[in-house]
Amino acid sequence: MHTNPVGTGVRRAEIMAALSTATDLAMGQPVEFALKSCVLGMRLGEALGLGDDELGEIYHHSLLRYVGCNAETYAMVALFGDEFELRRDFALVDSGRAAEMMSFVFNHLRRARDGAGPYQLLAHIVRGLLTANTTATETLAGHCEVAARLAERLGLSPQVQRNLGQIYERWDGRGLPQGLKGEAVAPAVRVVTFGQDAIVLRAAYGNAAALAKLEARRGGAYDPRTVDRFLRAAPELIGDIDAVSWEAVLALEPKPHMVLSETEFDAACLAIADFTDLKSPYTPGHSRAVSALAGEAARRCGLPQADVVDVTRAGLLHDLGQVAVSTRLLIKPGPLSDAEREQVRLHPYYGERVLSRPNALARLGAIVGQHHERLDGSGYHRGARAAVLTPQGRILAAAEAYQGSIEARPHRPAHRPEAAAEALKRESRAGRLDADAVSGVLAAAGHRATQRRQLVAGLTEREIDVLRLIARGQSMKEIARSLGISPKTVDNHIQHLYAKIAVKTRAGATLFAIEHGLAGIADGT
Repeated sequence: MHTNPVGTGVRRAEIMAALSTATDLAMGQPVEFALKSCVLGMRLGEALGLGDDELGEIYHHSLLRYVGCNAETYAMVALFGDEFELRRDFALVDSGRAAEMMSFVFNHLRRARDGAGPYQLLAHIVRGLLTANTTATETLAGHCEVAARLAERLGLSPQVQRNLGQIYERWDGRGLPQGLKGEAVAPAVRVVTFGQDAIVLRAAYGNAAALAKLEARRGGAYDPRTVDRFLRAAPELIGDIDAVSWEAVLALEPKPHMVLSETEFDAACLAIADFTDLKSPYTPGHSRAVSALAGEAARRCGLPQADVVDVTRAGLLHDLGQVAVSTRLLIKPGPLSDAEREQVRLHPYYGERVLSRPNALARLGAIVGQHHERLDGSGYHRGARAAVLTPQGRILAAAEAYQGSIEARPHRPAHRPEAAAEALKRESRAGRLDADAVSGVLAAAGHRATQRRQLVAGLTEREIDVLRLIARGQSMKEIARSLGISPKTVDNHIQHLYAKIAVKTRAGATLFAIEHGLAGIADGT
């Protein structure tokens, strides 16, 4: 994909800062929340006398703390409803206090079935209370595993990867998934957890009440030394935190500043694509497939090599804005209401916004923002017309339309490639999709040879079948029905394949499937 081995001028810190904006949206927090927590974490780390290595860990951890947040989101939504509301409320709760947690869980179980009849509501609450702990443990373990794996792909140190496996741990040992206690929790994790909570509580309750809550959690959620040092200098540490800028965060990056090569930039875009596609069981591998189609179509259309590279990368990044759309809508089996449809239609806007800095990402973001536009102005999010749509944007729109058609969605099965091709041609004849772009995409799709399934990591054919269905969000019983085998046999396959690919969670297995082209949707299956 890359054009040359020379550096892109894009710093790894800029990629991380952009990803932090995406995770702010995914966590239901204000944009620049992670940037603020990075600045506060670095200040607090210095005040605690931490060394350069640990300050470097704080920097990277604060920006990427929630990079695993898309994992298993659909399972959480099925139980608790809208994930943004759930995450915003959870950020205010002391998870070590049983009464607080019980009230939190009960309220969100009730809201998830708002409007249901009394018996349906009661059944859901009872079932939820019985399974909430298991669901939470599996979901948070998945977040940690995916975060660590994505950090590795971004070239971050083993220490940062370890820290991202501890994001839900607590000083008192009541955290998840490992139940680490005290000094066993990495110093950077203790500082970033406290700092992010300080910012959230301050925004929700004001300075005085936030300080009281932080002090009340001393020795519970937080390291006592961290709390004491913060309380002694809170005005200096956090008083101007709302004025934090992108430039201030980049200035804090530990030296030497890493500038990505073309190959490393490609790898970063690929990691972001996989982060994006984890959000829904209907999209594993979607961004990779769109990227491949768009890049080959651009080449066939005779675009300059630099433009081919841009549209290929934009294909990887095109759905990044879906992190700001509730998974509840992305997996809804029935028709969307007008209000829900408008939320979904905003995802190209959010993708463009996340990629608005630096210039190299902004150039890709401008293409991303066009991937649902149509020549006649009937697309979204701007309703732009032909005169302002670039060749790269037109090709990406055609590639996304074709690939989305041959993939299953919650409201319909996958269309056969022949039917998808006819639909694309109709859109071209109607003046909505560019005729040259459609021809290029269809040529690219039609010339892809059917590949024999290759074995990866020593997996058997059956284990690959199971892995594909795990990536589609199927439960053990559903996999058993799909494959005509017993749940016990499925469990044995899962244990064997987890060991072979060195993962511990469904989320980790799903990411592995995406990384190795085993998600099973690129060919419409």
